[in-house]
Amino acid sequence: MNDERLKADAKLLVIEDDATTRLLLRKILQKEGYEVVLAKNGIEGLDKAIELSPSVVISDWVMPGLDGIEVCRRLRANADLSGTFLILLSSRETVSDRVQGLDAGADEFLSKPIDPNELKARVRAGLRQYQLHRQLSVANSNLVETLQKLQQAQARLIQSEKMSSLGQMVAGIAHEINNPINFIEGNLSFAKDYIQDLLAIIKLYQKYHSQPEAEIQDKLDEVDLQFLIEDSERLIESMRFGATRIHQIVKHLKNFVRLDEAEMKRVDVHDGLKSTLIMLQNRIKFEGTKEIQIIEKYNELPKVDCYPGQLNQVFLNILNNAVYFLHEYTRKRIIDDPIVKIETELIRERSEICITIANNGPSISEDVRPKVFDPFFTTKPVGKGTGMGLSICYQIIVERHGGQLSCVVPPEGGTAFIIELPLEQEDL
Repeated sequence: MNDERLKADAKLLVIEDDATTRLLLRKILQKEGYEVVLAKNGIEGLDKAIELSPSVVISDWVMPGLDGIEVCRRLRANADLSGTFLILLSSRETVSDRVQGLDAGADEFLSKPIDPNELKARVRAGLRQYQLHRQLSVANSNLVETLQKLQQAQARLIQSEKMSSLGQMVAGIAHEINNPINFIEGNLSFAKDYIQDLLAIIKLYQKYHSQPEAEIQDKLDEVDLQFLIEDSERLIESMRFGATRIHQIVKHLKNFVRLDEAEMKRVDVHDGLKSTLIMLQNRIKFEGTKEIQIIEKYNELPKVDCYPGQLNQVFLNILNNAVYFLHEYTRKRIIDDPIVKIETELIRERSEICITIANNGPSISEDVRPKVFDPFFTTKPVGKGTGMGLSICYQIIVERHGGQLSCVVPPEGGTAFIIELPLEQEDL
């Protein structure tokens, strides 16, 4: 950047209690094309520095009230003025004086009486350093932002790979389970018919041989034939119910991963919530702690345009966090009866649905609540979480679906996450 451009962008602040010196400095610098602001003492100078954020501050060393050393210290303590170039005016020439000034934060010194050429050279050098500091700050900021984006992208890829691996595993397990269950379910009708036929034969024997041999009678008494007859049908129906339940679980597992639904689709979010709870069934009760009570209050909802697999991932992360902390609170006897409440409702006036997932643990603190969606922020112990789960949830809901995700403290206490989703997406 050339000197003319530096002059155009520069703001210079002169802090000097002597009026003659103050006006001389302004005359020299304005003649060079600089914008110059004057302050008559250190206190006024600090106020103007905070207000204007000057590129260069030229301050006298010896001033009543607040001297140049203290002005330097206070300016350096202000993060917004950390890059400002500070020049101390002084007739002091000893090494110890210069060391004191440098320790206070001064960048350069200018001796009195002032030489105009030296003044102009010091200011030009200060402006170049100020501009380099600004460019470095911008570059650092860009690097930090890029690093955060890369880390977020890495976390999303890892999470996506986890979900993909989980989906493939679930699909494989579902296939393996379906085959024997289909075999069992298909043969239950035959088993029922066979048992009925055998029981019919036994009834015929009883009809025509009402007085069986003693050995047969002993066996009949031992097995309680009448109970077997009455219970056999209940046994078959119980097995049929169990097979149907396994089919439902498999369906929920496949619904959760939804490998075939990477594109936006119109779905029932209740299916996703129920499927997610199936995935967490084994974690709802930990050994040594009470089982978490799940309260589901599902109001009638229309289908919603969404990415089903991603939305299920949001449900899983939020519910998984709730389950983890409730078990910790129960184990530490902070709460006695852990509860997760899931409620859905339709907000007609905004054409949105609202999903609230709340737990009755201690309310989230006000200093933590604004940070919960920040990347890599976590309140879990080291090794228990990366802090990316809720950040990814926020991106999925806000960026991918145009919705809202917020963390609140309900009136009754505890912590709740509120998901708001539009019913329709322009992409569909």
